[in-house]
Amino acid sequence: MAEKNWAGNYEYQAERIARPDTIDELRELVLSAPAVRALGSRHSFNDLADTPGLLISTAGLPGDVRIDEAARTVTVGGGVRYGDLARVLQDAGWALHNLASLPHISVAGAIATATHGSGDRNGNLATAVAGLRILTGTGELVDVRRGDEGFDGAVVGLGALGVVTEVTLDIRPTYDARQRLFGGVPWEAVIDRFDEVTSSAYSVSLFTTWDEEAVSLAWLKELDGVDSLIEDDFFGAPALTEPRHMIQTMDVRNTTEQLGVVGPWSERLAHFRFEFTPSNGEEIQSEYLVPRARAVEAIEAVRALAPVVAPLLQISEIRTVAADDLWLSSAYGTDVVGLHFTWFRDQAGVEAVLPQLEAALLPLGARPHWGKLYVDRDRVVPSLYPRLADFAALAARFDPAARFRNPFLTRLLP
Repeated sequence: MAEKNWAGNYEYQAERIARPDTIDELRELVLSAPAVRALGSRHSFNDLADTPGLLISTAGLPGDVRIDEAARTVTVGGGVRYGDLARVLQDAGWALHNLASLPHISVAGAIATATHGSGDRNGNLATAVAGLRILTGTGELVDVRRGDEGFDGAVVGLGALGVVTEVTLDIRPTYDARQRLFGGVPWEAVIDRFDEVTSSAYSVSLFTTWDEEAVSLAWLKELDGVDSLIEDDFFGAPALTEPRHMIQTMDVRNTTEQLGVVGPWSERLAHFRFEFTPSNGEEIQSEYLVPRARAVEAIEAVRALAPVVAPLLQISEIRTVAADDLWLSSAYGTDVVGLHFTWFRDQAGVEAVLPQLEAALLPLGARPHWGKLYVDRDRVVPSLYPRLADFAALAARFDPAARFRNPFLTRLLP
C-alpha cells in the first residue's frame, strides 16, 4: 500500500486501507481486523495513525451536523473537517471558541491529539468537547458525556479507544474578528514583557526563524467590538500595511484576510483559507508545548540553538494555550506556550536536530504535540503525563483485544 500522509514525509505501513460509508460497515471492518486504526485528514507527521493491519478512513462516514440551540452544542461526524463545520455554524448564527491554523483537519483527529489554536485564555480544540460517540474494539457504540467517569481521559484519546464516529462540541453565538500584522518585534520585548505581549489580543502568534535580530512578524487576532489594546505600534514593531504570509516565499492569497478587515470568526481565526491548500505539503512539523512559567527559558534555549535549527527551518511560531483537565492534553494542568517548527521536508536532517532541541526543552516540562515529529530517545514523554496509567486502563476497557494498539501506543503506554 503506497499511501502517505498529508506532507508526504510518512508512508503508511498498513496492509490495506478501507473507506466505509456506514456505521455497520465500519463495525464489520473493526471486528474483522486484529490490528486497526482510524485515519482522518492525514495531518499527523509520525506513525500515530498507522497500523501494521487495517487503516480505516473516516472521510466517508456520516457527516451530519446537528445544532442543539438550547444546549448550545453541535454534534458532527468525526471525519468532518473544521472548515466545513465552521461554514455550517456561521450560516446558522453560531461559532466555536477557536480554530487551529489549518481548517482542513478533521474534528476527531484534531481533538484526539489536543490540536489547539491560540490565545492566553483559549483552551485547545478538545476543551470544547461535550460528548463523544465511539465505536469500540468490541464493536459497541459507546456515548461518553462531560462529567462521565473517564470522559477527561477519552477526549484526547490518540485513537486508542476506538473510532470516534460523532463529536458534540460547545458552541456560542457567532462573532466577528479582525487580524493585524506587525513587523520586527524586538526580542527584548518578547523576553522582558512576555505576558503583556501574548495577552494583548484574543490570540497572538509570533513568527521567527530564531536567527533574526527581531521577531519578524506578530499576528494578532482581535474580536470585533472589543477595544484594541494595541494601536499602530506593537512593543516597538510597526503595523504592516501590506498582507503577508508568515513564510515570505509563499503565496499570501492562501492566508485569511488581514490588515484589520472585520469578518466572521470562521474566516479569521484560522491562519489559512479553507478554499486554498496552504502549501504543497513540502514540510515537516514539530511542536513542543512548554509550561508557561518556563516559556522565557525555552525561548532563550531555542535562540541559542539557532545555528543548528535555522538552516532546516521554514518558519517557527510562538503561541499560547490555556490549561485544561484532559489527561493526555499537552496543556493538562498548566497554561502552555507552543513552540512550533515548520521544517523543510528533510527527514534525516530534522531527526538529527530534534535530539538537541529536545535536550533543551523536555527538561523544562515541554510536551511534544502528539501528531507532529519528535524522537524522545530517552523516553521522557511518558513521565510528563501523570494520568498515563489511568489512560492505559481506560483504553484496555474500551478495546480489550488491543485492536487499536499500534507501535506508537506501545512505545508510549505502560
